[in-house]
Amino acid sequence: MVNHREERYRPQFHFTPSEKWMNDPNGMVYYEGEYHLFYQHHPDGTTWGTMHWGHAISKDLVNWEHQPIALAPDEYGTIFSGSAVVDWNDTSGFFGGEPGLVAIFTHADHDYDVNRPRQRQSLAYSSDKGRTWTKYEGNPVLASETVIDFRDPKVFWHEPSGRWVMILAAGDRVQMYTSPDLKAWRFASEFGAGDGSHDGVWECPDLIELPVEGRKGERKWVMIVSIGDNHACPEGSRAQYFVGEFDGETFRNDNAPETVLWLDHGRDNYAGVTWSDAEGSGQGRLFIGWMSNWKYANLTPTASWRGAMTLPRELFLKRGGEGVRLNQRPVGRLRELRGESLEWPELELVPGRNVLDGIHGDTYEIECELELGEAAEVGFKLRVSDEEETIVGYDAEARLLFIDRTKSGEAAFHEAFACRHGVPLLPENGRIKLHLFVDRSSVEVFANDGSAVLTDQIFPDPRSTGIALYALGGSAKSKSLSLHVLNSMYSAVTV
Repeated sequence: MVNHREERYRPQFHFTPSEKWMNDPNGMVYYEGEYHLFYQHHPDGTTWGTMHWGHAISKDLVNWEHQPIALAPDEYGTIFSGSAVVDWNDTSGFFGGEPGLVAIFTHADHDYDVNRPRQRQSLAYSSDKGRTWTKYEGNPVLASETVIDFRDPKVFWHEPSGRWVMILAAGDRVQMYTSPDLKAWRFASEFGAGDGSHDGVWECPDLIELPVEGRKGERKWVMIVSIGDNHACPEGSRAQYFVGEFDGETFRNDNAPETVLWLDHGRDNYAGVTWSDAEGSGQGRLFIGWMSNWKYANLTPTASWRGAMTLPRELFLKRGGEGVRLNQRPVGRLRELRGESLEWPELELVPGRNVLDGIHGDTYEIECELELGEAAEVGFKLRVSDEEETIVGYDAEARLLFIDRTKSGEAAFHEAFACRHGVPLLPENGRIKLHLFVDRSSVEVFANDGSAVLTDQIFPDPRSTGIALYALGGSAKSKSLSLHVLNSMYSAVTV
């Protein structure tokens, strides 16, 4: 038995597998008071391998109960990514007129007749709130004769047309299909051949409708698409999104085709999708991503497990000078993990002085509003020791918010890990807001109420626990500052 509170690098408030390998979140659905999180899982190793669907359940998106493996490989292949829905009206006929859960996933095998990989879509269903699953005897339900990378179905009910809609990754674009019963699928449209980033294969799409905050009656559709690793691109795998209109069959991009909108400007938020049948407190959609990057995912320095999820977030839209853009905020239930809280009134920040000297921690949350003043750079140094630090800083001249993990700890496992990267961020009345979450092996930054987000893994020495609030090149002010110690989601006993 392993005590997860004591494991080196084990996150204390992020979901991880109890052991072995995990990547993409799958099948997220909310049903009868429970959030289900399935995930790509290799139960026999700590690197990517024979894919199953692992499974966990939560009532609050914070505390998770591990379940037995939900879907295992069979005669049609291994179990790649997909989604799950509540079939409220039993359109599938699986449930005798009652509601139930249906999973739609990719079976992956090899077609020896033409000697190439093969990916086909299949179904499984559950009548006991997701505890056990029966694979549909008519599997697979959708295949392609021409596309090899044909995977990751995300399915939702489109009320205006009274049909199920599937968005599916197909090479470097997505395809839409419709169905009355989840079994028989009809091709509807294709999107993306000339839109957005094509640095890598497209994966794990999602399509959701969201209200635009502060604009009564305005709603937009958001398509999320992850981009696989390209050796020529230092960012590795990442996720983009599109804003537009969807009529039940066709998606139309509101922006110019060459416009690329990134969901997260950190290095470690991939394959994320939203929960079916769940809304956030602000009528946004609840989202979670895999907190890693295919550039180094198989190499990160953990022992009995590998892979973590991002914090669950609520996605919402805001209209600004450049149009409608996606924003993110951490789910409010995370506040329940707060322990001791420290608050500071207005603080003067001057070069060479750390107003947080003597404050230490490895699992905490910071909320801060900074007035830039004359400073050339201002920000936080996290997980600090004589040899290590992770910087979340703001370059006032470049108007750039950045994470610098060049000295964050273990990094020799891949040449691309130790890096500095950022996102443009405009001050508001000379100020920026930062909301930071620091765990044993990650930093997540939500800036200016979630208009810019960065998610990064770090692997510091457990003894690197210092915290600094710094200014360079001139003075600045902290107008408000709170630090909340975050308790472990694990009990003190071994698990």
